[in-house]
Amino acid sequence: MMTCGLVLFILLHHVGVCISFPDLNLPELHVPFFFNNNPDVKAACEKDVSCPYKAAMDSPACWGYETACSTKNRLSNPDCSGDSKSWAQRKQEQLDKFWRRADFGLVSEHRSEMKVLCKPNSELDSSLECAKYLRYCKAKNIFFDFSSANIVKGPERNRYREDVLKEGQVGGHCTLDVKALKAEGEHKSPLQSWFAELEHYTSLPFQPSDASNCDIVFDKPTYLIKLDAGINMYHHFCDFVNLYASQHINNSFSTDVNIIMWDTSPMPYGDFFSLTWKAFSDYPVIPLKDLDGKKVCFKEAVFPLLARMRFGLYYNMPLMPGCYGSSLIQAFSQHILHRLDVPQEGPLENRIRITLLNRNSKYRNILNREELASALKTDGEFEVTVVEYNRQMPFYDQLVVSHNSDILIGMHGAGLTHMLFQPDWAVVMELYNCEDAGCYFDLARLRGIRYMTWERKDKLVQEDEGHHPTLGAHAKFTNYSFDLSEFMRLIYQAAKHVRNHPAFLKARRDRYPPSTDSVSDTENPKVEL
Repeated sequence: MMTCGLVLFILLHHVGVCISFPDLNLPELHVPFFFNNNPDVKAACEKDVSCPYKAAMDSPACWGYETACSTKNRLSNPDCSGDSKSWAQRKQEQLDKFWRRADFGLVSEHRSEMKVLCKPNSELDSSLECAKYLRYCKAKNIFFDFSSANIVKGPERNRYREDVLKEGQVGGHCTLDVKALKAEGEHKSPLQSWFAELEHYTSLPFQPSDASNCDIVFDKPTYLIKLDAGINMYHHFCDFVNLYASQHINNSFSTDVNIIMWDTSPMPYGDFFSLTWKAFSDYPVIPLKDLDGKKVCFKEAVFPLLARMRFGLYYNMPLMPGCYGSSLIQAFSQHILHRLDVPQEGPLENRIRITLLNRNSKYRNILNREELASALKTDGEFEVTVVEYNRQMPFYDQLVVSHNSDILIGMHGAGLTHMLFQPDWAVVMELYNCEDAGCYFDLARLRGIRYMTWERKDKLVQEDEGHHPTLGAHAKFTNYSFDLSEFMRLIYQAAKHVRNHPAFLKARRDRYPPSTDSVSDTENPKVEL
């Protein structure tokens, strides 16, 4: 054992790297998964009497993409007890397709696709290895020449230019399979593939590992990432979910990494959720324009999965009907909450926590919000918070509210993406889906929590026909009021689900022993979503 300051470090003898066990910074539940994918770290912990993770040593836990991972050892397994609506002929097919498209099976698929496109011939050489269609790539000693990229003075509105790099301006010292590289261009598109950035990858006559060829050298591992809309939580968290999945492909969750935002516009990137980057890196995100005009070398670069890939997570995902509960999305939620240190302050002993989202925007407002909130507050079982998630409310504070919402209620809108961080026993109620039935229903199915929405259209009042700027009458471009009795009927259904959820019962019993609940876990083995 050796000591570095006040923190205990373990020397991994085979690579000579000094690693701090506290610096793993993983949810305790995830540690055995990490150990089983990193046996050297596990062995170091086993030998060190001060390692705080001894309890994780004997666990067979696996995410599901490992060789011979038994389903019983996964974080969780999907429930596909619902109707597949002819998407699958058999239950096992339904389960397998959900797992491959919406869970860690997606990580397994991309891992199995990895192909070496540029082969190194020596230890100091470069390499390029990519999944199919260049949806994910890893590179070592890669060179970029941005001397003619013209980002700072380029088109202001184009964040996804495909002309930044030309032949010879990206590459490495390795043996390139040109034919194999060119064959992967079918998904070329700004947020679907890295083909536009890597199609001109060239075998260079010099080694990028030689710093004399570079104006800037990034020694730390670096993630280069193209982003969706940073002002919309639904879209931006698709970026973060895919970055987390990419960490699994890469088998690394270190925050001692750089992140470069591949944004070809000189304009600032509006990011209302920038706090989330702290879960991935210890350093500020670097905009690509900071590298404009420079020759840049990366010792190790990762090009992660993108937000709008075909059949990707989770935007426009064709999600298998009848299934819910992605362990990948569950793990993502746990990972972010842990790294941002968001506390769970419940469940409460005798009350259920309800959060009602107020939009205060031009459209999709709840016209009788005060009436609905007042009715909730008159019921002694409910602790009610009415909140407006906007730029004036720090994102951390938003996460605290969401993570402590047993029932989250809101109109169709990106704020409902906060369901990702509700507790496992929670309900999200999209008060009215504005005729977009699948969007947040599917996100709730991925997260594995109960989804509810308005059931009787005759018991709501639409202010007018709606006024889309170009499409005319539109359900998303107006406001609504809701029948109070029908609203409370749905609320009582949601509260019943929360009260009877095994995870809620266990958490309440752990928090307030001995339990005063009249219903035991064993009486509720299954929760209907």
